[in-house]
Amino acid sequence: MKLTTALMATAAAVLPLSAMADGHEGERGRDGQVNIIYWQAPSTLNPFLSGGTKDVESASLIVEPLARFDETGTIQPWLAAEIPTVDNGGISEDLTQVTWKLRDDVVWSDGTPFTSADVAFTYEYCTDPEGGCAQATKFENIESVETPDDFTVVVNFDTAVPYPYTAFVGGESPILQKAQFENCVGAAASTCTEENFGPIGTGPFVVDEFRTNDVITLSANPNYREEGKPAFQTVNFKGGGDAEAAGRAVMQTGEFDYAWNLQLAPEVIEQMEAGGLGTPVAGFGPLVERIMLNWTNPDPSLGPDERSVVRPHPFLQDPAVYQAMSMAIDRPLLVEIGYGQAGRVTCNWVPAPEAFSSTSMDCDTQDLEGAKAMLEEAGWVDSNGDGVREKDGVELRILYQTSTNAVRQDFQALIKEWFEEIGIATELRNVNSSVFFGGDAGSPDTFQKFYADVEMYANTFNGTDPQAYLGNALCDKAPTPATQWQGENISRFCMEEYDALWQTLSETADLSERQRIAKELNDMAVMNGAMIPLVHRGRLSAHANSLGGVKLNVWDSELWNIADWYRIGE
Repeated sequence: MKLTTALMATAAAVLPLSAMADGHEGERGRDGQVNIIYWQAPSTLNPFLSGGTKDVESASLIVEPLARFDETGTIQPWLAAEIPTVDNGGISEDLTQVTWKLRDDVVWSDGTPFTSADVAFTYEYCTDPEGGCAQATKFENIESVETPDDFTVVVNFDTAVPYPYTAFVGGESPILQKAQFENCVGAAASTCTEENFGPIGTGPFVVDEFRTNDVITLSANPNYREEGKPAFQTVNFKGGGDAEAAGRAVMQTGEFDYAWNLQLAPEVIEQMEAGGLGTPVAGFGPLVERIMLNWTNPDPSLGPDERSVVRPHPFLQDPAVYQAMSMAIDRPLLVEIGYGQAGRVTCNWVPAPEAFSSTSMDCDTQDLEGAKAMLEEAGWVDSNGDGVREKDGVELRILYQTSTNAVRQDFQALIKEWFEEIGIATELRNVNSSVFFGGDAGSPDTFQKFYADVEMYANTFNGTDPQAYLGNALCDKAPTPATQWQGENISRFCMEEYDALWQTLSETADLSERQRIAKELNDMAVMNGAMIPLVHRGRLSAHANSLGGVKLNVWDSELWNIADWYRIGE
């Protein structure tokens, strides 16, 4: 079995790194300091211990993968010398083995050699069952990782794997230094504060100081492999505040050079841009704002090893309930008030790339009366006239949580109104975004712990193939106390049929068949109540007009090419 020509097109369309350079040359550190603001403050610099985008992207300044995706979604060699394919002999004919050849000019920021042993160690680190790796689905189907020599990594799969570009690829799956992390494996992973806050990397910058949920100061890596890069000597990476303050700091006051994830109403962005100091940049990838539905019971009366672990939820697995909730939502209105041109209505978990986006569901029209009728027919009635439906002694009362953000609070207020109109009592809660998207196993407020009935957020995936992302709904990926509350299956959704179909996807080479299966998996998760998709969001950020080299990337970390950034006119 070989990869089809179409599937290999992405892997083969590889540009040399020199083709991505902008020609801006000079001494390393020549342009002084660049100031970056992420209003969701990073909580760790180890992306394997957090599912939060803020943590993955801040870490990408320091630790790097073997390959990543450029702004077009094309896979590029990074720490690898080339992208392995069947044609160049890097992928075996039976698709059960991938051989990565490493660059021979890479050293860690401490000056020690970067070798295949570091890659093999990263696999061991993330697959330790007691470690609670937040990116475990990237390593599905890997049987072993061998290191024949210092510059060769052989990945062996337990089955044919037509799309092997998940482990060690993209900002979510970088390489950790074995020498630094070898005593941080398994249950010790989350206890290694010094290592997690200050990883030694191969990237363009090194950590000088990390103040969790606040500020990161970094300086140019003196051992970075590309001469004259990075152009900036230091990075001031500020976290916290809110999206509006971040946008103003770039486009109106000029205090910062780059502001990430400006989740703001369209008219607010327009007003900021009129300040004349910065430019908003946007692009549509697979980012989806959604409501996750808890398949477990978050009742506070349950013990710490049972809450959000014990199944089932008292009522959220009833199709009449989650379908009525979806029908009650006016998605076009949410798009209008929240995102304007930077948003689109979606019924899908995977809205992009278009070839993988399902067209089988329609959710453009709100239907409150239909939602009421559906609940009534299923036996959910308001028998005492208090406005809340009940059945068999169970009332439809939910705690609806999300991160603190003006757009999200607007969404919460509207959705609460719609839910209560159909008889679902709704309590709202919002949590500081740095805490909500952090990975602190001791905090009751993280989105992974999910101590609520429903929660709203957005996430995305690296690259253009959704296989690993769809693996987030596998039964064994649910966060639990045993995994330090790490794991990608936030809703705790679990269907044997889904797991089996995902395994078929992982073994399917034909591109059209992969697309068909991916759409079916998307539909299976949504139609069976894992989540309620709301808005296909464009990624909107802003950079100072004096900052050159920025290429917004919706397929990888937004900071993927920060080594190429420079100051215009200086």
